[in-house]
Amino acid sequence: MKAAGTMEKRELVHLFVTVFLSSFSIFLVFPAITDVTVAAVCPSRESCSLAIYLTGFQQAIIGLGTVVMNPVIGNLSDLYGRKALLTFPLTLSIIPLAILAFSRETNFFYAFFVLRTLTAMTCEGSVNCLALAYIADNISEKERVSTFGILAGCTSASFVCGTLVARILPTSSTFQVAALASMMAAVYMRIFLKETRLPDHGDSTLSQPILKGSEPVPDRITEDDDYTPKTKIAFKKMPSAGDLFRLLRSSKTLSQAGIISFFQSLAEGGMQVTVMYFLKARFQFDKNQFADIMLLVGIAGAISQMILIPMLSPKIREEKMLSFGLLLSCISMFLNSVAWAPWVPYAATVFSSFGLLAQPTIHSIASKQVGPTEQGKAQGCMAGISSFANIVSPLVFSPLTALFLSKDAPLNFPGFSIMCLGLATVIALIQSTMIRASPPISSHSFA
Repeated sequence: MKAAGTMEKRELVHLFVTVFLSSFSIFLVFPAITDVTVAAVCPSRESCSLAIYLTGFQQAIIGLGTVVMNPVIGNLSDLYGRKALLTFPLTLSIIPLAILAFSRETNFFYAFFVLRTLTAMTCEGSVNCLALAYIADNISEKERVSTFGILAGCTSASFVCGTLVARILPTSSTFQVAALASMMAAVYMRIFLKETRLPDHGDSTLSQPILKGSEPVPDRITEDDDYTPKTKIAFKKMPSAGDLFRLLRSSKTLSQAGIISFFQSLAEGGMQVTVMYFLKARFQFDKNQFADIMLLVGIAGAISQMILIPMLSPKIREEKMLSFGLLLSCISMFLNSVAWAPWVPYAATVFSSFGLLAQPTIHSIASKQVGPTEQGKAQGCMAGISSFANIVSPLVFSPLTALFLSKDAPLNFPGFSIMCLGLATVIALIQSTMIRASPPISSHSFA
């Protein structure tokens, strides 16, 4: 019998469609944005150092913004509902795409650059954060990890579709289609997605002043003292770093999930900024081979997240699945670091795609450490940790990669930086083996 307030997975189809359309609009412009940037900043030139610096600066500023804004948006969604807060990033993300859909001339590009930076500081990662919280509101703990996997699979599928469509469309049409998809995501969500009714335990902060905080409120205490939340942390509407640390400290398992998320995101972010330069220097890969590898990872990742996780979750505990995914990620990174032939990176994609099992499992574990009214806080906190790791990663591993690919390398090991990324994943793997098993399902109620 279905618990009160919970949904079947099929009832979440509107959320999955919204996330697919939103992610599709983002991934569609990825292959084209580099050429558009170079053409606008350095016309008639094939390469442009200014474009590289602008892109790096933009990524750093966006990362700093998301570290702050994801927890804030997650916290506000606990107060005002997931649908209301989803409207904010979905609507803002339309504006930059609409500018380049109208014109790609230099002045319009700089307008896009500024608005994209400002809106992404708020929007990047927040749609996924709110979608995770929405699922946690409506799906029982028993089904949560498999549903998180389906959500991640929708994102992987949108990546595959966006990459394929981008190879077909001319650049002039790419941003028009992306803007249309982004508008469709916002309109579809507003029309079809149902708002969740968040539980009210008599201590709602809706009537409190916006900056008024409160002390931790004792909550349930069970025998499972590491995996069940004892403390309900009530944030201000604008949570501080101290609030986030208190939330992490409220549960040993949540702290462990945060550490795993940091090192896993550090490694994944490092791979994104290093592996292509490594493969180009080592095997002279070009954009077509990069696209082939990305498509393989996307297709295999969608299969593993949408099919494999729902199949395995009833049979394997999620902490075991987390360790399994991190182990496969380690193998993939170590294989890439010592790649001796051009086919090795293709073989490594098998392991890296199944390594995508880790993220949905981390979010599922974290969601079980807080009460029904705190899912936005928890998912926003985890998203903030990942964003911080994505800031640190390029600052550390881009110079390291450049050093070991140069003629002045201290030793002849071009893949040294990738091996270091594998070691970061090993730290996450070791931590994952220390997480205690979850308590029996139904420790939380759903209103």
